[in-house]
Amino acid sequence: MNKMDKALREIGEMDELAARSSPVHDLSALAKLLSTIAYIITVVSFDKYDLSGLVPLLLWPVLLFTVSGIGVRTCFYKLRIVLPLVMAVGLFNPLFDRHIILRLGTLAVSGGTVSMLTLMLKGVLCLMASFLLVATTPFDSICAALRKLHVPKTLVTLLLLTYRYVGVMTEELAVMTDAYHLRAPGQKGIHVSAWGSFLGQLLLRSMDRAQELYASMLLRGYHQHFHYAPQKPFGKKDAVFLGGSLLLFALLRFVDVAQLLGGLFVR
Repeated sequence: MNKMDKALREIGEMDELAARSSPVHDLSALAKLLSTIAYIITVVSFDKYDLSGLVPLLLWPVLLFTVSGIGVRTCFYKLRIVLPLVMAVGLFNPLFDRHIILRLGTLAVSGGTVSMLTLMLKGVLCLMASFLLVATTPFDSICAALRKLHVPKTLVTLLLLTYRYVGVMTEELAVMTDAYHLRAPGQKGIHVSAWGSFLGQLLLRSMDRAQELYASMLLRGYHQHFHYAPQKPFGKKDAVFLGGSLLLFALLRFVDVAQLLGGLFVR
């Protein structure tokens, strides 16, 4: 199985995760979207040195992963390509901020080190929340929820088409890659001299495929907007979930839970 086939399989696995049934999957897409947005806003609102305040925020995604039946390990595996980029965001902070703000025994910890760890944790938490939303909600439902929030129709359509047809693009790339390797057996990757013609052919094939897809959309009644599948109504359990999530975020944001628990254990 080549890399393109693996990519197609992983796209299919995400759709399978979203199609499962669990208390989290059965919630309204609007409730999950709003809670995810509120969670990300709460995470990024913490000060760059408030590492201890961020740690309790792990509770929300870990709890939802457990209830939904999706392993945290699956989340990190699916995000294995993005995580290193997120972890590298604050990598140079210790070089610029050398002011000592914390001492652990004889070990002096600079502000740059704390801010680096804080930025890394913020990125991981935001990625976990975003993955949780996509893994428990069909993408059509997410787009329908975005339209309920009055996100511009053009932007929502662009997101939906990108998600739907990235698999088509990957299939075209897989066909071209297999054809190239049949003409150049034993060669690893694509030679630099063939990059230009390869990308040109990919662009032409993509344009042809896009015209066919657009024609089929018009035949099925597409007129500048989509008719989304019936969505789950926003019910009492969704209101309870959203309200409980907002209360939890407010508690974790304005109450130093880590210090409170530390004081209880010290006693």
